[in-house]
Amino acid sequence: MDSSLQVLFDQVVGRNPGEAEFHQAVAEVLESLGPVVTKHPEYTDAAVIQRLCEPERQIIFRVPWVDDRGDVQINRGFRVEFSSALGPYKGGLRFHPTVYLGIVKFLGFEQIFKNALTGLPIGGGKGGSDFDPKGRSDGEVMRFCQSFMTELYRHIGEYTDVPAGDIGVGGREIGYLFGQYKRITNRYESGMLTGKGLTWGGSQVRKEATGYGTVFFVEEMLKAAGESYDGKRVVVSGSGNVAIYAIEKITQLGGTVVAVSDSSGYVVEESGIDLATLKDVKEVERGRVGDYVARRPDARLGTSGSLWDVPTDIALPCATQNELDEAAAATLASNGCRIVAEGANMPTTSAAIRVLGDAGVLFAPGKAANAGGVATSALEMQQNASRDSWTFEHTERRLDEIMRGIHDRCLATADEYGLPGDYVAGANIAGFIHVADAMLALGLI
Repeated sequence: MDSSLQVLFDQVVGRNPGEAEFHQAVAEVLESLGPVVTKHPEYTDAAVIQRLCEPERQIIFRVPWVDDRGDVQINRGFRVEFSSALGPYKGGLRFHPTVYLGIVKFLGFEQIFKNALTGLPIGGGKGGSDFDPKGRSDGEVMRFCQSFMTELYRHIGEYTDVPAGDIGVGGREIGYLFGQYKRITNRYESGMLTGKGLTWGGSQVRKEATGYGTVFFVEEMLKAAGESYDGKRVVVSGSGNVAIYAIEKITQLGGTVVAVSDSSGYVVEESGIDLATLKDVKEVERGRVGDYVARRPDARLGTSGSLWDVPTDIALPCATQNELDEAAAATLASNGCRIVAEGANMPTTSAAIRVLGDAGVLFAPGKAANAGGVATSALEMQQNASRDSWTFEHTERRLDEIMRGIHDRCLATADEYGLPGDYVAGANIAGFIHVADAMLALGLI
């Protein structure tokens, strides 16, 4: 890291003690910005980086609710509104017991640059709660969401802050949140929340968007190398929306997904994961990968090692942060993996990224490769603002165009700064410059 940026990073760590994920996200960006601050001293003069590392607003609140036994439960809610230089804050809500301020800040910081890379007028933010929807009844989830929105509603709106879903927040939760917002405000403000149901203001392709977008990005990486998905082996971690729809699009484009995982383990099927069975197990029954294996005689359940031990050409970590560590990266590289693209937010540790780079494995960071979700959320906002509805095909084409644009922007920026083929540097620099220039134009905000 450039010495002047190291000083700034040390200040960030000092001001935000104990927030390891946030520190990691900031370090990854600052490590790319040395040539930028040399070429553009105006960013340093205006303290752009210091301002970007400090959220515009951090909201923490109590969420009381009553469970099915009649007992009062207390959770903590968060919304970190990081940057509105390019548009209203935009980013998901995560409901998971691991959520704390450092997680929300890392996600929000990443969101600034991810949203900037889309080229759409959206700022960066993130939120959530340490509430765990797993094992809770629909009534309990509804009561929690209503209590959560009773506080959050005063901080959001289509021109201010537009949340969406993330881990633990799907169509059910979005519905309850939107319903409570409408009830409190007496406004059917469709554009204040994205990820809505198709019958009440949602967008086609939203469920598929992050997975599809990651696959489209990798398709462009392959094209840049004169290749395609045909005949490629792929492993995908996770089995939520991102993973399932990445598998769907890879299969459509001629690749073969040979392994998939969830928090209970991983499954390998050399002939290719059967998408219909996986969807039935995960989307309908909310089952585990072991249930998939029970229905597929050629599939086997991984009982030792990890998903990353499976030989593959392409690896897509699509589960959660820091799931792919240094040892796993070394195994992927030694087994001949040529591309790793992040479908989740920061699923690869800093050490693992270095291992992949040293081994010549092309690496696409999440702020570029998984931007399809927020891009389609922005398309949903467009449709809501115009009271319009687009077809699946039209929306998918727009998503493909946006992902191609992000890929080309990353590659061109890396070339411009003397780092050809470095998607991490290209994404960090391109996203940073876009938002930094807006901050300079708007004055001291």
